[in-house]
Amino acid sequence: MTFPAAVLSVRNVSKTYPGARALDGVSVRVTRGEMIALIGPSGSGKSTLLRAIAGLVTIDAGDGVIEGFGATVQSRGRLSGSVRDARRRIGFVFQQFNLVGRLSLFTNVALGSLGQIGFWRGLLGRWPSATRDAVMVALTRVGVGDRAGQRANSLSGGQQQRGAIARTLVQGAEVVLADEPVASLDPVSARRVMDILRDLNRNDGLTVLVTLHQVDYALRYCDRVIALKSGRVTYDGPASGLGRDILIDIYGPEFQDAFWEGAPL
Repeated sequence: MTFPAAVLSVRNVSKTYPGARALDGVSVRVTRGEMIALIGPSGSGKSTLLRAIAGLVTIDAGDGVIEGFGATVQSRGRLSGSVRDARRRIGFVFQQFNLVGRLSLFTNVALGSLGQIGFWRGLLGRWPSATRDAVMVALTRVGVGDRAGQRANSLSGGQQQRGAIARTLVQGAEVVLADEPVASLDPVSARRVMDILRDLNRNDGLTVLVTLHQVDYALRYCDRVIALKSGRVTYDGPASGLGRDILIDIYGPEFQDAFWEGAPL
């Protein structure tokens, strides 16, 4: 049997912080076009895994390896010389948006093109016409084209997060890593952001790996779910297989009381 090529490969990766082991021998394989929810209790290692894939944190020394698009991102506790090439193809959406508040939404989104046009040209705001067009197309795509000229810190959280997603489109990302992108949003804004991510996955073929605390969102939007507990993968399979017993094993017996009645379990 021939398996699809992996766009992301994580093999036997561990990460230790002072007094805590965030990842413990994690192995994950992501193929092109998947939309995967990464779930688990707070402190289970979800955010650390996403940041390690993007090369934003280094893994422990040892035999752990992270690859993106067939090239090494990091191994044995060191970033690879090709990490920048991988980063150009991997967009990262942060929980707290990571926009520069005093700059316009347009400029924040245009910053996604720095890897293509050069740092100094972007710093001076000398955006090529192709970049300007791409920014407006991306902002319109996520529904905030009419907010392009506003300062980022004057926008709602949902509008800022949609701007952050637009920035990954201008970047030309083929993979989007979204770290709890709806955790600080109201329910309506959260649904809108998740709808956008699913649309980009289904209609544009973007690969999406999203960490979520909302299990119902994982079940509704993602075909595959990976669960972490104490830094280890405890479930990796279809969302349809994520039953009540498995969720209680992941989150503990209190989960049954916390998850509202009528959820599709």
